[in-house]
Amino acid sequence: MRRGGNLGASRLKARRRALDPMRAYDALPPDLRGWMADAARPWSPTSCLRLWRKLLAEEGCPTRARDRLDRIEAAALARDAGSQGGFA
Repeated sequence: MRRGGNLGASRLKARRRALDPMRAYDALPPDLRGWMADAARPWSPTSCLRLWRKLLAEEGCPTRARDRLDRIEAAALARDAGSQGGFA
């Protein structure tokens, strides 16, 4: 019996998520959750939390860590626009 969707379209092994992304998002610190809610790009809660902890340790302040996240995201958006021939 064939399953729906595109499961048969690839030879790659299907992976299950180890963690529910919404549960991971809900468990984030409030400052980071607020930043992610306003982010222009989709971020995975796991990778964003890893980056947040690093930036918070370096900056020592949630406000400065959020400012760094803004700059990191802006750089990623600029790279994306350049690689797609977008309107920078």
